[in-house]
Amino acid sequence: MTELCVGIDVSKDRLDVACGDGLEFTVGNDEAGHAALTERLLELQPTLVIMEASGGLERAVALRLTVSGLALRIVNARQVRHFAKAAGLLAKTDALDARVLRAFAERMQPEPRALASEQVQELQALTARRRQLIEMLVMERNRLRSAHVRVRRDLRDSIRSLERRLARTDDDIGCTLRDCGVWREKVELLESVPGVAQRTAVALLASLPELGQLNRRQISALAGVAPFNRDSGRWHGQRHIYGGRAPARRALYMAALVGARHNPVLRPYYQRLRQAGKPAKVALIACMRKLLIILNSMLRQQRSWRPTDVPA
Repeated sequence: MTELCVGIDVSKDRLDVACGDGLEFTVGNDEAGHAALTERLLELQPTLVIMEASGGLERAVALRLTVSGLALRIVNARQVRHFAKAAGLLAKTDALDARVLRAFAERMQPEPRALASEQVQELQALTARRRQLIEMLVMERNRLRSAHVRVRRDLRDSIRSLERRLARTDDDIGCTLRDCGVWREKVELLESVPGVAQRTAVALLASLPELGQLNRRQISALAGVAPFNRDSGRWHGQRHIYGGRAPARRALYMAALVGARHNPVLRPYYQRLRQAGKPAKVALIACMRKLLIILNSMLRQQRSWRPTDVPA
């Protein structure tokens, strides 16, 4: 029996759908459109439904399809674009993108992946909002330094307002953690590591919900701290990290920065790399990767920090 894959290109107002045997149609990206799409796909019973991450525009329809029992995978848009270029498909329209997504699913056969739970999505939204508030707060404080006297009062009012909203967001994150026992236990495990504060642990879990479920190579690549070779014949280039999830990398950076000074495992590791001639940033990225591997192992084994059990 031939497997059927479905590609869905998501835009603000509509969903372009490409199925096998040349079947293509368009529905609105709203409640009525989601219902019509779900009904048609349940009749077709596809092996896999695939769509790109589209800045949150895909969230509602993805949740509807998942609840209906359809196998779904949301993929990185860059991967699909590279696939299209490799196939010589340089033109780009919504209908063409849906066909490319279907072809990507048929050729690459990615595994379906369950959506994050409602509590995880709530925590992700709160941590993203916290990050946005901090960015706005930094910008307003920088403006205040060189602002004209006429606008300083307005800037100070804006800073105070942002500080209040940041405090409320922190309270909301704390309430969400208290309501979710599993997440609270994970945060407490991560907090046991010297250098990992509660905010860092929350940011890591929100940006890397796969933490504790993948092996060390997979989780390093997912966070964007895995070095990739650049070799050709006799030429050996420098290895560089590439891609990954920027929010997870930011959280790891701050934790590794503290850990390189105070963590009993990361501190000698960092010093050994520096003494071997590694640049400070290279040594710090290596500490980020080692810290991530430690946290991944702790969550997988459900145990708190023990320096003697740290993986090599």
